Amino acid sequence: MRAPAGIGRSAAEVASLLEDLRQTLDRLGFPLDLPQSEDAREETVDLRHQLDDYILPRYASLDAPLLTVVGGSTGSGKSALVNALTQRNVAHSSAIRPTTRTPLLVHNTADRAWFEGDRILPELARVRGSAGGSHTELELASVDTLPEGLALLDSPDIDSIVEENRRLAAQLLSAADLWLFVTTAARYADAIPWALLDEAASRNIVIAIVLNRVPSGVGVEVRADLSRRLEERGLSHAPLFVIGETDLGEDGFIPEADVSHVRAWLEGLAHDSAARTAVARQTLGGAVDAVAIRGRGLLPALDEQRSALVTLASQVDDAFASAHSKVVSAVDDGSVLRGEVLARWQDFVGTGEILRQVEAGVGKIRDKISSWFRGDGKAQAEQVEVAIEDGIAHMLVGETESAIATVERAWARGLGGERLVANAAARLRTPEDRREAATELVRQWQATLSALIQEEGKDKRASARVLSLGLNTVAIALMIVIFASTAGLSGGEVVVAGGTAVVAQKLLEAIFGDEAVRRMAQSALKDLHERAGAFMVTDAEPFRSELATLGVDASAGDDLAEVLALLSAARREENGQ
Repeated sequence: MRAPAGIGRSAAEVASLLEDLRQTLDRLGFPLDLPQSEDAREETVDLRHQLDDYILPRYASLDAPLLTVVGGSTGSGKSALVNALTQRNVAHSSAIRPTTRTPLLVHNTADRAWFEGDRILPELARVRGSAGGSHTELELASVDTLPEGLALLDSPDIDSIVEENRRLAAQLLSAADLWLFVTTAARYADAIPWALLDEAASRNIVIAIVLNRVPSGVGVEVRADLSRRLEERGLSHAPLFVIGETDLGEDGFIPEADVSHVRAWLEGLAHDSAARTAVARQTLGGAVDAVAIRGRGLLPALDEQRSALVTLASQVDDAFASAHSKVVSAVDDGSVLRGEVLARWQDFVGTGEILRQVEAGVGKIRDKISSWFRGDGKAQAEQVEVAIEDGIAHMLVGETESAIATVERAWARGLGGERLVANAAARLRTPEDRREAATELVRQWQATLSALIQEEGKDKRASARVLSLGLNTVAIALMIVIFASTAGLSGGEVVVAGGTAVVAQKLLEAIFGDEAVRRMAQSALKDLHERAGAFMVTDAEPFRSELATLGVDASAGDDLAEVLALLSAARREENGQ
């Protein structure tokens, strides 16, 4: 932001930091529905408006006309006051509530250029003439009866029954250099006006009070009570103007005698450039300090979002890491050999004569083993291969779907909510696709296993033995060796699996040698572990992607804290502290 002429280095630094703050606010997101989220979202929007509508444009143009927002409760007579001060029927008033919908900005004709663009209130489209009642428009009216350097903005009711009116009224008051706050003898003690006046006091906003429609005979009493209330809230310095309950004149305006003191005060500010600048600086400084305080109030909500995001991501990581660990354990401890795989393997190698011959001595049995494997065992070998394929695929799918369910339960009952779960679930592959992918994974792993065997069996002797037995048979034997641990088995399973695995081990050693068998088994086992991890990553990714699309900028909180600290320091320097 380029510093305007006439402001010092400290003010220029403040202006630059305010631009940084505005950019940082754009990075803030509170997508997770957490305890502090709703308030933080609203506060972020309000802070953006405060910067865009008032603070940044005012720092850029301290010489711009003062914007006086005429605000107050329903039926307080704001529009009638604007008409009386301008001596023009520019503001529309009615007995029907709510009255003011589209805000009206009245300015001197010479000040037209200051307000026709989006210098202030950039989100409101400019219209001239009778507005259509839209909350997204700002009606402009030019008159020669207002002094140059002063504009009046007739605001919707602060206590309107229409929420959009209330929100817009609060936004407009935050965009003002000066508040002309209108209340009545019947309504001045209401809670809503005092909440806004308390805010004005905390922000050091320049404010004047108009006590309107005061019945004859009670003016002194009401004025005294209102003055006391203002003093209690640190607003004793605010000018207080009283307008009696009176009929409108023939021209439809509040009698001149009742508004002349208000007009004189406003014109005095408009005609005194030093006073005008002082008002702008006072309100601007208070607004900046309030923004710094309110900005710091967002930090706990940002920490809450960041912490929740870490927790949600950890739930995904933990669930799928646990699933992968279970797959690895099942592969390593022999659990894969349970059930169908173990039964098919037992049918393949038997448990009788072939084992006794192995125990008698490997050297004497090699040829017999080879002869046996070349016989009727081929068909049974294929059954073992299919059983292993189904067993591993079923295990992969089961553990992966268990991890998915774990994450969905954790997110649904915790920080994520049903919406987050539904969005992530929509990105997941179907159960059918998952099953097909698992089956394909095992087949690819088995193909890699076969390639590994062929690589190790390059010499003629080993190659001949592999060919004599059949590549699939040797691959099955290697798989059995890989899954040979009996830690996950019990009872008779240990006897069968442990004993028959010796057959596969001795067969492979007879072909390749014991060192080559260990090397192949370790390589194939590592490959299966990695493939299982990659398989699960595919189903973990939708959850991680959903977290990424939330738009939680993990560094935004730290950046916000830093710019606010620098802003506060620059403000102290600007004030000579």
